[in-house]
Amino acid sequence: MISFDEFLRIAEAPLHTWPGALGVAALGVAFALGAHRVGARILVRVARPYPLMSVVLRYINKPALVLLVILAIGFVLFEAPDTLPFAAVLRDVATVALIGALTFLAVRSVGAVCEAIVQSHPLDTENNLHARRIHTQARVLARSVMVVIVIIGFGGALMTFPSVRQIGASLLASAGVAGLVAGIAARPVLGNLIAGLQIALSQPIRLDDVVVIQGEWGRIEEITGTYVSIRIWDQRRLIVPLQWFIENPFTNWTRNSSQIIGTVFFYVDYRMPLAPLREELQRILEHAPEWDGRVQVLQVTDATERSMQLRVLVSSFDSGLNWDLRCRVREGLLNFAQATYPHYLPRTRADLSTEKEHVDFAPPLDRTGAPRGASPVPPAHVSSTANTPADPVASRGERSGPEPGAHTVASTAPSAPTAPQER
Repeated sequence: MISFDEFLRIAEAPLHTWPGALGVAALGVAFALGAHRVGARILVRVARPYPLMSVVLRYINKPALVLLVILAIGFVLFEAPDTLPFAAVLRDVATVALIGALTFLAVRSVGAVCEAIVQSHPLDTENNLHARRIHTQARVLARSVMVVIVIIGFGGALMTFPSVRQIGASLLASAGVAGLVAGIAARPVLGNLIAGLQIALSQPIRLDDVVVIQGEWGRIEEITGTYVSIRIWDQRRLIVPLQWFIENPFTNWTRNSSQIIGTVFFYVDYRMPLAPLREELQRILEHAPEWDGRVQVLQVTDATERSMQLRVLVSSFDSGLNWDLRCRVREGLLNFAQATYPHYLPRTRADLSTEKEHVDFAPPLDRTGAPRGASPVPPAHVSSTANTPADPVASRGERSGPEPGAHTVASTAPSAPTAPQER
C-alpha cells in the first residue's frame, strides 16, 4: 500500500519541469471551472425564490470564477520546487493576482449588497421620499467602501515586493514630512471622500432631488465618489464636486417632500375686477390634473403707476407637474382677460403731438392766474407742454416754484372776476 509521503512525492514529480507544471495547472484550472459551474447552478436554484440573493449571486459570479482560477494556478506555483526556473517571480505575480482577485470580489460584493438594497426600495411609488433616502445612503456608502477596499488592495499588492517594504520603512523615519506631503497631495481625494460620507449620513441631497444650483434647475441623477451629476431640464448635465455641496449653499425643492407651491405673476389695469378672475382660477384648477387641491390663491401683491400686479399661488405634487400647472393657469387667465375684459389689460399711453398742437384728456393747468374758461396766451419763452402730475419734468418744476415769466403775465393780465375755488 502506498503511503501518504510516497503519494505526495509522486504528485510533485511533474512539477519539477515546466511541461509537467503546465499540465498540472491545466488540470487545476479545469477543476476550478467545473467546481464553479456546479456550485453556481446549485446556488442559483437555492436563491431562485429570493430575488435579492439572486442579485448578489449575479454580481459575484465572474469575480468568484477569476478567484478560483487564480487559486488553482497559485497552488501549482507554490507547490513547485525552487529549482524550477522563474518559479519565484511567478509566485510574486500570483500573489499580486490573488490580492487583485480578492479586491475585485470584495468590490463586487459591496456593489451587490448596494444593488439588492436599491431594488428592494423602488422609486416608482407615490411617495418615494424614504426610497430616495435609502438609495442615496446605499450608493454613496457603497462607493466609499469600494474606494477604501481598492486602496487597501493596492497597498497590499505593493507590500508584496521587498523593495517597496524597504521604502516604507525608510519613510517611517520622516513620517512627519511624508504625512504632510501626502495630506496636501491627497486633499482633494480625501475631501471628496469625507464629503461623500457626510452626504450619505446627513443627506442634504438625495437621488432624484430637485435642486437649484447657481441658477440652474435640475434633478440629482448620480452621486459618485467624487462628483454629483445633475440632469438639467434641457437635458444638459451639470457636474459638481461632492465637496461643493458641503461648503456652499444651494436650494433643494424636495428636501422633506416633493410637494411644492408655484407662483404666476401678471399685470392688469386698476379697473379689472378680481372676483371674476378668482372664479376663473377655480374653474381652471378644478379641470387641471396637475393640481393637488391644497393651495389656490389670487392676490394683488403690488401696484405701480401703470398697473397692478396679481400673484397666483397653486400647488402640485412635484415640481414638474407644478411647472405645467403654472403654464396652464397663466394661459387660462390671460385668455379669460382677453376675451372678457380686453380693455382692462395694461396699456402704455404716449403723447405724440407736436409743439404747435396739443392733444390731452384734460386741459393744462393754469399758471398765469387767469380766470377759468379764459384763454391766456403764454409768453414766447414759456413752453406749451401740459403741466400735469403725470409729467415728471413739470412736477419737478413745481417743486422749485413757478417761472418768473408767469408772474409777469399774471400782473399785466386784465382784471376779471375771480372764480370760486373748488374744494
